[in-house]
Amino acid sequence: MSTLQPKTPGWLDWYDGPSEPAFRLPDGTVDAHCHVFGPQAEFPFAPERKYTPCDASKDQLFALRDHLGVSRNVIVQATCHGADNSAMLDAVRASGGRARGVATVRPDVTESELRELHEAGVRGVRFNFVKRLVDASPKDNLGTIAAKIAPLGWHIVLYFEAADLEELEGFFGSLPAPLVVDHMGRPDVTQPVEGPEFTRFLRFVDRNDVWVKVSCPERLTVTGPPALNGERHAYTDVVPFARRVVSEFPDQVLWGSDWPHPNLKNHMPDDGLLVDYVPQVAVTAEQRQKLLVANPTRLYWPGETA
Repeated sequence: MSTLQPKTPGWLDWYDGPSEPAFRLPDGTVDAHCHVFGPQAEFPFAPERKYTPCDASKDQLFALRDHLGVSRNVIVQATCHGADNSAMLDAVRASGGRARGVATVRPDVTESELRELHEAGVRGVRFNFVKRLVDASPKDNLGTIAAKIAPLGWHIVLYFEAADLEELEGFFGSLPAPLVVDHMGRPDVTQPVEGPEFTRFLRFVDRNDVWVKVSCPERLTVTGPPALNGERHAYTDVVPFARRVVSEFPDQVLWGSDWPHPNLKNHMPDDGLLVDYVPQVAVTAEQRQKLLVANPTRLYWPGETA
C-alpha cells in the first residue's frame, strides 16, 4: 500500500461547520462547480499533480449539499487527480442520480471509454489553461479530444486567466462543442467592470456558444470583505462583474460553490455565507431561478423541467 503524502505546505482545509445561509436557495438548485479530493487512501492523487490537497470526500460533499439546501451537484475533475477520474466517478455514481460529472481525458481516449463515462453521468470535459496548475496544454491534443466528445453532446469546461483570453479565444471559438467558462474567466477586479479586459470577455461570450460560471468570488477578490464571521455582504469588489454577466446573459449563467476551494492562500470562506453572496449578483427572483435551477438543469439534465 502506498504511503499517504502530506498536504502542500500552507494548504487551507475547507471550512468545517458552515453557517446556515440567510438566503434560501430555490428548490432544484444545482451547485454546478464542486470537487472531491480522494480520500487519498482510497483514490491516490496523480504523480504529476502540482499540489497535494486535504481529503474532501463524497460523503462530506453530500452533507454540505444537504446543509446548504442544494438539490444537485456537478462534480468537476480536480487537477490533483489528473486523468484518473475514479474519485469523481465514484461520487457521481453514489449520488443516486443527483450529480453529473466533468472529466479530464487524454487524446487517446477511446469511444468505448467515453461511452462508459457518459453512462456513469459525465457530461463534459475540462481543459485547464492556468499555467501554475498544469503543464502546457497542446491545442492539437485538445482539438482531438473535442472532436471525440462532440457526438455525445458534451460540453467543454475552460479554466483560464483573463489576460490569456486574447491569445486563446480563436482556438476556443473553433471547438466543436458548447463552452462553459469557470469563474467568469478570472477577471482582474481591480480593473473597471466596463473596461476593455472584461468587455473583451463578454464579447467572446456573445460571439460563441458559451455558458459562464459566476463562481469563486473568494478566489477573485482583492479587497473583500471575506465570507467569514457572519459577513453577509462579502466580496463587494467582485459583485459588479458577476452582476454584469447575469444581467447581460441571464440564460447562460451558472453558479457553483467550488467546494472544497482548492489552492486558496488568503482565507477559507464559510460556505453558508457564500450562498448569501448569490442574491447580491442575481438581484431578481427570475435571475436567481435561471442561474440556480433552469440553466444548469437544461445543460446537465436536458429534457427535465426545472
